[in-house]
Amino acid sequence: MMNKNNENVQDLNAENYNAKIAADEEIIRLAKENSPRLLSKFKSAYPKFFEKLSVINANLQNSEIIFCIYLKLRLSTKEVATYTFVTPKAIQNRKNRLRKKLNISSDTDIYKWFDQI
Repeated sequence: MMNKNNENVQDLNAENYNAKIAADEEIIRLAKENSPRLLSKFKSAYPKFFEKLSVINANLQNSEIIFCIYLKLRLSTKEVATYTFVTPKAIQNRKNRLRKKLNISSDTDIYKWFDQI
């Protein structure tokens, strides 16, 4: 009897894992397409990320939150520039402005910082 319950739990864990991978793949696809659905999809998959961000700065614009998603996904400056149709320099400027808004020091790796939240 105990073995059957363990198998059911393992099946549920595998289903959850597979669903999470599918959601993550869709999030990356939406990011690459610069889709307006990215924000809502990411919010439903990672609600705690938005809670933590709003504690740090509750006044972020949607465009800044979407930029945070790109950084959370560890997309490079060049990749974000390509997906959002702007220059890498513009993306670097956005990173710097975001650092100020989120109080991220210039000697902190911004990708590692986003890994922590």
